[in-house]
Amino acid sequence: MKWLITGASGQLGLALQEELTQYGLDFIGANSSELDITKPLIVNQMVDLIKPSVIINAAAWTDVDGAESNESTAYSVNALGPQNLAIAASKAGARLVQISTDYVFSGVAPSPWNENAPHNPQSIYGSTKGEGENFVLTTLPSNSYVVRTAWLYSPQGKNFAKTMANLAMNSAGEVMVVNDQLGQPTYAGDLATQIVELVLSGAPVGIYHGTNSGQATWFEFAQEIFKSAGADVSRIIPVSTSENPRPAKRPAYSVLAHGAWGNTTVPLMRDWRIALTEAMPSIISAVKTEG
Repeated sequence: MKWLITGASGQLGLALQEELTQYGLDFIGANSSELDITKPLIVNQMVDLIKPSVIINAAAWTDVDGAESNESTAYSVNALGPQNLAIAASKAGARLVQISTDYVFSGVAPSPWNENAPHNPQSIYGSTKGEGENFVLTTLPSNSYVVRTAWLYSPQGKNFAKTMANLAMNSAGEVMVVNDQLGQPTYAGDLATQIVELVLSGAPVGIYHGTNSGQATWFEFAQEIFKSAGADVSRIIPVSTSENPRPAKRPAYSVLAHGAWGNTTVPLMRDWRIALTEAMPSIISAVKTEG
């Protein structure tokens, strides 16, 4: 069984490669310069050459604010890219795992979002990711997974946990953090494990929510990061979304339900606090190394 990982240089792409290595599985990781998923011919040639059994699409335009002024490019990467991969996977008989996001929903709900809740994106990023889901599920309905995640962090790349760890260790004074957006901090290493186990278990195809258990606001997430870094938690000041305006609308409620996992043999992901505690030494080390 050979695996193809797109977006291999991103947080999840790197975590997936580490996970597949631990499993002793054969894989090829391709970053955007090695495989431009927006180019159908290139995608077909790569898939035909590699002949993967599994393709995990971790490539995406993830600049949420930047998507508002770059809709065409975001659509090419987040919507047409997955469609190209689904077409190639169909020809190759490969299983496709499409990574998606909580942004496909409106962000307003009284309880966690079910897997079958209708799309109602409030941003260009969310809209293009939703289109990517639709293309995959309609092009490859019998051999594809959509795994939605949220609030992803790791020792690699740029993410909230590393930003807060850097502020905790290398700055003084107050740090303003939004306290009226609720979601699920998710460790990329845990998500990678979940995705690999999902595929290997032969679980039913369809939509799954890949987030750590529990919930938190960004403010609460920041508090835990400061605690782990040995910093003064009182430096973190809660603010409202309206006090921190951004080009793209952020979901106020991004908690995702995990009901679909009940149809598999794969256990739910652990509580986000436990995952963060385990990840923080590596995050702190990465921040120190990067200066």
